Amino acid sequence: MPNDNLFIRVTSALNSSAVDIFNISQGQSGSAASNNLDLLGYLVDSRGNINLPTVGEVHVAGLTKDEVIQLLQKEISEKYITDPVVNVRILNYKITILGEVNKPGVYSVMDERISLPQALALAGDLTIYGQRRNVQLTRIENGEKKTYYFDLTSPEIFSSPNYYLVQNDVLYVSPNGTRVRSSTTNQNIPLTISIVTALLTLASFFIRYK
Repeated sequence: MPNDNLFIRVTSALNSSAVDIFNISQGQSGSAASNNLDLLGYLVDSRGNINLPTVGEVHVAGLTKDEVIQLLQKEISEKYITDPVVNVRILNYKITILGEVNKPGVYSVMDERISLPQALALAGDLTIYGQRRNVQLTRIENGEKKTYYFDLTSPEIFSSPNYYLVQNDVLYVSPNGTRVRSSTTNQNIPLTISIVTALLTLASFFIRYK
């Protein structure tokens, strides 16, 4: 997807030095690269392209990682060397977990493969107010927002095609009725106290000057 940052490593058994031009090093990207992985990758631009040395622009938007590897091997072998081995990783692979979990936030996933239960475990599991039968997944597919729902109490989640999350997925755990009622009650308490205080003040005033 646009704005994905791809780490690309090209190797060759027959000509190892010839592929160095494709491999961004700390020397190429600056000394800060050791502290910032973003500087070690190829950024997918708004048109879905990356720009490889000697090869030029390569359109990768909408492809899986394996498809990107196959495409780059083809492009490099046709234009540069005949036996490239290409490895690709997403450096900024992130998921967002919100709602009734103990540690909501944005999480980086280093191994690029995380299941729904593993993601919820990262966020410290559901709170006691989380609805285990109503976990919402929002995902961008082909430029469109898609929403899916999970019931964590059902074994069917293990066979779901969305059991494993993908880059930029957003999980939301809905609050149960107790949390909703508690939230509404807590919001009304200050207002109720203010009204009662005002009425007591008025009553005291009229009693005093009656």
